[in-house]
Amino acid sequence: MHAQTENLMDWRGVLRRYLVMSIVGHLIWEILQLPLYTLWATGTFQKKLFAIVHCTIGDVLIVAAALLLSLGMFARSRGANAGVAAVWAASLALGLSYTIFSEWLNTGVRASWTYSDFMPLVPVIGTGLAPLLQWVVVPTLAMWIALGQAPWRLETINP
Repeated sequence: MHAQTENLMDWRGVLRRYLVMSIVGHLIWEILQLPLYTLWATGTFQKKLFAIVHCTIGDVLIVAAALLLSLGMFARSRGANAGVAAVWAASLALGLSYTIFSEWLNTGVRASWTYSDFMPLVPVIGTGLAPLLQWVVVPTLAMWIALGQAPWRLETINP
């Protein structure tokens, strides 16, 4: 098989695994962090289920957009692993930035949701710690699983 075709197939598999693991990871995270929002105590089962599904779909859209932008900015064509560390770091930065904006907008401006007393807040910005950790932990684990190793170490494989 031609080397370029092999690299393309590798990338397709990596992207597929990354997106599947992102869906699973964000779904699990949304379920686990629900008690950190007031909806846990005040919402009906249907409202909680809707919030979990709605937020997971939003998370996946954010993941996909962040990954596409990062690939467009930092992926290199010299091998399947070229530029992975930069793509990973940029997608994390984009996800975190959007999360800070979204949490501010939805808790402060729109009051679409509120944190419970159990949500630890990040000083100065007032964003919940759980959503910020979500955008570091889930994409990193998804990338790690998709690539078979830590994304920040791949830069040295195909310099």
